[in-house]
Amino acid sequence: MMEIYISILRGINVSGQKLIKMDALKRMYESLGFTNVKHYVQSGNIIFSSETVKADSLAEKISSQVERDFGFQVPVLVMTKEELQKIIDENPFARNAERDLSALYVTFLDGSLGEFDQSAIESVLQNGEAIHFGSNVVYLFCPGGYGRTKLSNTFLERKLKLKATTRNWKTTNKLLQLADT
Repeated sequence: MMEIYISILRGINVSGQKLIKMDALKRMYESLGFTNVKHYVQSGNIIFSSETVKADSLAEKISSQVERDFGFQVPVLVMTKEELQKIIDENPFARNAERDLSALYVTFLDGSLGEFDQSAIESVLQNGEAIHFGSNVVYLFCPGGYGRTKLSNTFLERKLKLKATTRNWKTTNKLLQLADT
């Protein structure tokens, strides 16, 4: 049975490092036997269909192929359409009509949260920022913009001991919309 997956690659096409043309990335996915491959913007957001398998094994397969084809390692997170829908539905900041949706971000994690020092993370909040921890995501409200927050992927990876990549709320919702088409 075919399943729809969303994959997000961390750190490609950012600041001129780890450049991959999206058409080349799309062809790479197709070479792995994936179908209905679509991409959104230039930062490694790919929707595809595959025979139902574990998302973890798909992430490993994609990451290994990126290294073979493009010569560098990138963390890859893969989720089903249903998992992305749940992440969107559970964002506590999106339900607050007073929040500016353009200040919402989702940090996707490559596993479930274990033990971590929540107060150490919350201690860096600034200028009206808010954070909420899901089971495998972190929801951010950054009214000053993501570029100014201290809640970067690197910071959260260090504190949570998991790989992370962040997308804005518009992109997160667009990925689900594309998965539905």
